[in-house]
Order: sequence, then C-alpha cells, then structure tokens
Amino acid sequence: KKQMKKIILAVAASALIVAACNNTPSDPAATAPVPVKIVSLNGTVSEVLSGLNMESNIVGVDVTSVYPENLKEKTQMGSSHSYNIEGIIAAAPDYVICTQERGLSPEQVTQLQQAGLKVWVLSQEYSIAGTKKLINELADSFKKQEEAKHMIAKIDTDLAAAKATDTRPKVIFIYARGAGTLQVAGNGTPMNEMIKLANGDPAATDFNGFKPLTAEAMVAANPDYILLFDTGLKSLEGAEGVLKVPGVANTNAGKNKGIIEMDGLKLSGFGPRVGEAVKELSEKLHP
Repeated sequence: KKQMKKIILAVAASALIVAACNNTPSDPAATAPVPVKIVSLNGTVSEVLSGLNMESNIVGVDVTSVYPENLKEKTQMGSSHSYNIEGIIAAAPDYVICTQERGLSPEQVTQLQQAGLKVWVLSQEYSIAGTKKLINELADSFKKQEEAKHMIAKIDTDLAAAKATDTRPKVIFIYARGAGTLQVAGNGTPMNEMIKLANGDPAATDFNGFKPLTAEAMVAANPDYILLFDTGLKSLEGAEGVLKVPGVANTNAGKNKGIIEMDGLKLSGFGPRVGEAVKELSEKLHP
C-alpha cells in the first residue's frame, strides 16, 4: 500500500509539472482570473504589463524592470545571473513570466513549478512585428485587448513620425561597464536591429551577439557614430572618456565626436516605446 501511495503521488506531481508547462499566454485555457499576482523577470514584459494597466498586479520584478518608475518600488527578485528563487516562491504569485533570452534556467523553471507556480517563458523577436506579438500575447491572456490596441497605435504613430532620410551613417554599439568592460554588438542583437530601423547601418556585422572591443576592430569598422546606453556613457565618464578608448580617436565618430547615448531599456527592450526609440535614434543619427 505504501508503495502504491508513493507511485500515485509521483504521477500526480508529474502531471502538475506538465500542466504548468502547458500554461502559455497563447493558450486560451490559461486566461488568468482577476485579481492575479505576477512576478515579471523581464523589463520589457514589466513595461507591457504596466501599459495594459496591470502594474498593481506585479508583486515582484527583476533588475531590468525600471520603467515606469513605480516598478522600482516593487520587490526585487534579482537578475538573470542570480534570481532569488526563494523570494519568488515566497511572493506566492499566480504567474512567473520571463523570456527565453537571459531568463530562468530549466532547473529554476522546474523548481518554481514544483512549488506550484505557473511559469511562462516567452520568446521575443527584436522587430516591430515581434513587439506587437508580445503585447498581443499578454493582452489576450489577461483580457486586455483594448489597452493593447492603444499601445500598438502609439507605436505606429511614433514610427510614422520617424525621420525619413536617404543617408545611412555607420553606427557601432558599445556595451560599457567602465573602461575595463567594453563589448561590441553584432548581428542578432536588439541594438543592431534598432540601428537599422533608425536608418543607420550597423558597423559590426562579421559576428553574432557580442564580442570584446579591440582597437583594431574599431578602426576597421570606422563608424560615423558610437552608440551607448546612458549608463554605459556614465561609466566611461562621458564623451571624453569614450574618445580615450583605444581606436576611437582614429574613426569618423572620434574625429567628429559622434557619440550618442540613449536609455538602455528604451533602446534595446523592443517594448511599448519601440516607436519612440526609433524616432529618437533616427533624429540623433540624422541631425
């Protein structure tokens, strides 16, 4: 009897995990009751939820959830390098939402599911269509389609207002955390996709993802503009610090002081402000 009881409990636990895995935003059966508690482990997801008038439903966020400003007051659940799994479980959310890139590890997903939490791991495409798809997925799941329409309409309005131009300056994005940590964005990164949308040409296209910056590569790329997060520019102590980076002084960007900074989440998040980001970067690339 004891053995049979153990088997029944094991089967029940397995069924619970499978059911949790199947609960995705695109699944009509996953439509959430209201009120619902959410832990969001992605800044773009948090911004979309806020735009759907669900900010009050968010009970925990990750370090990238910095817009709107009120999200900074939410319980902090760490970063993709060190999520506070115990804290997430203690918050007792109905849903934990993250994205595939820089999200929960498979082991962490299993741990949360075994604690009885529903985990949604969303795929995100760095494009206008991908942004709209993400907004609609979350809106459909929480019955917020009307709010989604307003968000998407604003994206289209901002894109329509972006500067039209025939010129396409070469732009390189540098991820900086002080002079000792400098990475260049290549193919498939949200930064390079944003550069293209803003009528610029990415100067680094011979690799995927990110790679360490070298003076030789910077000179060979010879960008017209160097693009950074505002936090990255600050870590280098401003534009003068960027000009001291090896190789920069020998580029068109260095000679003309073509240094551009933008809010990190706005530039790379591909969230509700993606139209604003395209418009802003386009104006900076084509003054």
